[in-house]
Amino acid sequence: MRVLVIGYGSIGSKHVKVLKNLGCRVAVVSQYDIDYGIKYEHIDRAINTEKPDYIVIANKTCDHSQTLIYIAELGFQGIVLVEKPLFNSLKEPPPNNFQAIFVAYNLRFHPVMQRLYNLLKNEKILFAQAYCGQYLPLWRPQSDYRLSYSASKAAGGGVLRDLSHELDYLNWILSGWQKLTALGGHFSHLQIDSDDIFSILFEMSRCPVAAVHINYLDRVTRREILVNTDNCTIIADLANSILEINGTRDYFETDENITYRLQHQAILNGDFSCLCSIEEGLAIIEMIEAIEQSVAEKEWITNDKALHHMRQGRVERNYEQKHP
Repeated sequence: MRVLVIGYGSIGSKHVKVLKNLGCRVAVVSQYDIDYGIKYEHIDRAINTEKPDYIVIANKTCDHSQTLIYIAELGFQGIVLVEKPLFNSLKEPPPNNFQAIFVAYNLRFHPVMQRLYNLLKNEKILFAQAYCGQYLPLWRPQSDYRLSYSASKAAGGGVLRDLSHELDYLNWILSGWQKLTALGGHFSHLQIDSDDIFSILFEMSRCPVAAVHINYLDRVTRREILVNTDNCTIIADLANSILEINGTRDYFETDENITYRLQHQAILNGDFSCLCSIEEGLAIIEMIEAIEQSVAEKEWITNDKALHHMRQGRVERNYEQKHP
């Protein structure tokens, strides 16, 4: 398969490495002087020359929407994978002739997550809690965290969007949210203008009480889920690839690229069953905006109220675009 990766930062370069190891011909679009053989500065020339079957959009979150619009206007008809989150704010996807479009919530493919998902299919879930903490200055130790997109709210950074994997997999496992409330913002010493801590409390379709905590502060990375059902207590430790059920532990063989590899293999093999669809990706943007609304208004937000609020905002944005 011929693949085009748009963006060659830390995530873009990881996609390139994984896809090359899977036997794909991989070209890159980047405005920077990078050490990579098949490189283009402009998307149109890359598409016209490479004629890719599959495009990965891995540039800044704030650029995802315009990139999608552009490749749709160029008539691309293959598969598109957009890095998470889909957009930095709620937008309509452009009219297109893509074969399919997905959002890269690759943690769905973690072997521990797959096992947890299957375990919970027939369980009555009573409580779920997700926790993820990673110290931002250690994410990309070779570069200054203050210059990263994560540090910039305008670029689509901030912990609520960066660590939205937790929102996606809970939404996926628990079949969507009914209402939520949240606290969050920028509270630490980190020299960023984006948020660094969020805690959210949910009522979900399959769970009466669910909670998420995410931050840029944990010096030792933690990424885990605790679930109580009528029959068991499950702790899924994604950082260490351990699943514990009622005190009994199972260890999984993983590596740093396994979720990316399994996600790409699923796309290459045409198995879309676990991938995050465009509709699910938009639902996460709706959830993020509802969380921000809850913090601003200091109240519970119901799904119906959130959707009304966001659709009204979408109408206003569309009007402003047509009547500047």
